[in-house]
Amino acid sequence: MAPPEVAGGERSPLPATALAELLADECYADFFREDFDVKAYTSQSIHQAVIAEQLAKLAQGISQLDKELHLQVVARHEDLLAQATGIESLEGVLQMMQTRIGALQSTVDRIRAKIIDPYNKIVSRTAQLAKLQAACDLLRRIIRILHLSKRLQGQLQGGSREITKAAQSLNELELSETFAW
Repeated sequence: MAPPEVAGGERSPLPATALAELLADECYADFFREDFDVKAYTSQSIHQAVIAEQLAKLAQGISQLDKELHLQVVARHEDLLAQATGIESLEGVLQMMQTRIGALQSTVDRIRAKIIDPYNKIVSRTAQLAKLQAACDLLRRIIRILHLSKRLQGQLQGGSREITKAAQSLNELELSETFAW
């Protein structure tokens, strides 16, 4: 197991005596192995019926580690405070960046609204215009058919001298109806 890292990325080994004691004791040596398995360790302790003794040794080891941790914190007090201050300033920068990101997002939303709303109106009005153009075209054809119908009725009432004009109007009427539908 590698020694713990401290401020500045340095490695701080336990004092040689504390580390030697922990590594020398079989009870602690198992914990330093890379392939340490809690279940296997617990099962082995139960089978050997030395649970109370091992718990006492573990409590003693924890106490030693607590003392060493306290000594390390005291020895590196200034570095730890500097890192804590650095973290606070980073949190301030992060907060400022989040505020700016929020402002940027709201600006993007406003710009999007200024673009999307007019675009949607243009699309809607274009569809309306297309429908109006189709309706106007149909109305022109209907008016043309009505005009030709009235002219044909007048020509039919005119008797035989208007028969040629009536035939011509009837032909125009048939062509208009064909293209209208």
